[in-house]
Amino acid sequence: MPALVECVPNFSEGRDKSRVDAIIDAMKMDGVYLLDREMDADHNRCVITLVGDPVNVAEAAIRGVGKAAELIDLTKHTGAHPRLGAADVIPFIPIEGVTLEDCVAIARRVGEEIWKRYQVPVYLYEAAAQTPERQNLENVRRGQFEGIREELKTNPARKPDFGNAELHPTAGATIVGARKFLVAYNVYLNTPDVEIAKKIAKTVRFSNGGLRYVKGMGVPVRGLAQVSMNLTDTDQTPIARVFEYVKREAARYGVMPVSSEIVGLIPKKALEDAAEWFLQIENFDSSLILENRLAAVMSGKVAVGGIRAGVEPFIEQLAAPTAAPGGGCAAAATAAMAAALGGMVAGMSRGKKAYAQYERQLSDALARLAELREQFKVSIDADAASFNEVMAAFKKAKDHPEAKAEVEAATKKATLVPLLVAERAREVRQILESLRPITNPRMASDLAVGVSLARAAVEGALANVEINLGDIKDEAFVADVRKRVAAVRS
Repeated sequence: MPALVECVPNFSEGRDKSRVDAIIDAMKMDGVYLLDREMDADHNRCVITLVGDPVNVAEAAIRGVGKAAELIDLTKHTGAHPRLGAADVIPFIPIEGVTLEDCVAIARRVGEEIWKRYQVPVYLYEAAAQTPERQNLENVRRGQFEGIREELKTNPARKPDFGNAELHPTAGATIVGARKFLVAYNVYLNTPDVEIAKKIAKTVRFSNGGLRYVKGMGVPVRGLAQVSMNLTDTDQTPIARVFEYVKREAARYGVMPVSSEIVGLIPKKALEDAAEWFLQIENFDSSLILENRLAAVMSGKVAVGGIRAGVEPFIEQLAAPTAAPGGGCAAAATAAMAAALGGMVAGMSRGKKAYAQYERQLSDALARLAELREQFKVSIDADAASFNEVMAAFKKAKDHPEAKAEVEAATKKATLVPLLVAERAREVRQILESLRPITNPRMASDLAVGVSLARAAVEGALANVEINLGDIKDEAFVADVRKRVAAVRS
């Protein structure tokens, strides 16, 4: 699958459809797909969801800022939602084949280009922030367009990251960043008293000691008080828990939620987690959902006919008289199984009363093991592909001696794939060891198998690293790899 980045630009226009249409038209490009558009007249804000390759998504965002600066005048703008710019917030989110660090680099390039093209100053936030105080969006936007416009005249600490110490006269400034997937989630209360919503938001948001990965504020919308929230990690703070927290706090003031809404898109897993939470289904697994099972079977990821049918094709591929897939692929698959077992054990204990005191540790372990499991699955194919690249380079060099440098480059790449597997498998083993005292002791055997698999994955992956190092002449590269190998073995 090609590299994919999501961009969710928020524009300060939620009432004039023609303006929003024009902004979307400006962002249309090959390789960029419009997944969603949300307009809110009370907030006077629209949220656009784009996905595409990193280069074109970045360019689409830049063009959207330019069109917004042309069409939106903040000196005439009013709405319930805080705003600093005509194009207010431009976050980049890794989806496939890219890392958060890649999105940080994209955000910084986009910020610089926005200033160069349109003279709209840019602040960087979240993972792209260049100072700790600008990591939180609310810190960057505090005072909004009118307040920051005045403060910039006397306070150099508010100077944008790109641009002069003044806002664009009508378009303000744009806040660009990189972050994980965020769910915009709002809860409506059966009262018009916005002060109650503000008190609940203050209690629920993490910055005031509330739920981790929750940001919130109280605003009036459609004659009701709304608790408007951003959930920055629904794996670790599920949406159902947030709703229950708001409901409990509302009861303290004699009110209750009447409805809730999602602005933009939400990962399917977040809704599956909510179903598990509210329905209290024992041993729930997403594969129990008919559409998930059907999609998996049709894609070939799961075979009907038992567990053996699902793993047998890979086992037979390993047994085939071909060099790939080989030991490196097997090491990555073994590490993935170790991470999967750890996730199963942590998931079976999380949410149970006996282990409530370890909720945080279990949630953190679950999230990290899920991330590692996906990385190992990618590494299975990456290891086979890197081996094939080495063979292709050798074949080319046989007929074209000048291409020998390509053999070294391909061998280096084939060395780094199992090295990463080894480093990550070591981390899996450490996580599984940490789960022993905080999970159900009846699942100790599952953890023991997982630890053994992780250990085997480390040794198998390092064996593949060592066999490649003998063919590499770059002494600095070899020394660096050996240093990393030593760290894994320590």
